[in-house]
Amino acid sequence: MRILLDCRYVRIGHHDGISRYTVGLAAELATLHPGVELLVSDERQLAALPDLPWHRVSAPTSIREPLVARQVRRIGADVVFSPMQTMGSWGRDYALVLTLHDLIYYRNRTPPPEFALPIRLLWRLYHLAWWPQRVLLNRADAVVTVSETTAALMARHRLTRRPVTVVQNAPDPAPDLPRLPRTGALVYMGSFMPYKNVGTLAGAMPALPDHELHLMSRIGPDERARLTALAPGGKVVFHDGATDATYRDALRGATALVSASRDEGFGIPLVEAMAMGTPLVVSDIPVFREVGGDAAAYVDPDDVHGFVRAVQELDDPQVWQRRSAAARAQAARYSWGSSARVLLAVLERVASSRS
Repeated sequence: MRILLDCRYVRIGHHDGISRYTVGLAAELATLHPGVELLVSDERQLAALPDLPWHRVSAPTSIREPLVARQVRRIGADVVFSPMQTMGSWGRDYALVLTLHDLIYYRNRTPPPEFALPIRLLWRLYHLAWWPQRVLLNRADAVVTVSETTAALMARHRLTRRPVTVVQNAPDPAPDLPRLPRTGALVYMGSFMPYKNVGTLAGAMPALPDHELHLMSRIGPDERARLTALAPGGKVVFHDGATDATYRDALRGATALVSASRDEGFGIPLVEAMAMGTPLVVSDIPVFREVGGDAAAYVDPDDVHGFVRAVQELDDPQVWQRRSAAARAQAARYSWGSSARVLLAVLERVASSRS
């Protein structure tokens, strides 16, 4: 069986969620099956990927995308896996597995700001109704998603007639490093999109004088000023794009990873923190309950005082130690190896059915 992985969403320089998902699965699939090959649109993407045979086709944002199957057909794959649902499929002669990560933008319609204006307009139009999503997903032979929460939402809204399989996110392999001496750091990793609701975290800081809120991601000056104003007298540290090593070291000593997000498809920072033995203080949304288990304290996203109380509970060493142990146990449930084995079974099934 010849498997082709669509790696055209791999970011150059720094991963986003879909890029990390692609690379994590590619590395493990390469160890499980000898027939894995890569599909890229920029040769620089290969630096983040395993050393496998590769093929270059047009970019997923190209006007050629609806007909990209014509380029893929010439490669001769038995099955193609894409980490997105938008891969063109007209004229394909191979099995196809697509991915839907979340339904966030049906409830939070502001598109990512890095997209060009025409794409942002199409993004808004696309999320005004369910039928475009159904059209995309029903072109596939099977569909993958990253959490049971998203799979349940897909079923509720009848988004596809195809079988849906959960292939979970996982933390990247990290050095086996010990915990650092515990600090008062509260670590947030993620964007500053409105639905991420970072203002609730900033608003809690004046009541937590023994703690610092570490915001790890790149941030614009307007958002930085807004969050600073929400935390008068509180300690907020802006890393403005921390390296992986800085992020990892912050987690190794942190009191907790925090998030007040209103919506997520998975929540990979939760697993990254738990793998370091760092407890969670996060919003009470279904997917965080799924991912965090007993390692987290769950708070209404708008309850500033609730976040304060949940952090203060961790000031008790016995409470913190119990949550830290629960974090490591919960993190052990997630690995790219186990996710890749689930995905490989899907790919084998659809390739066999099509042949």
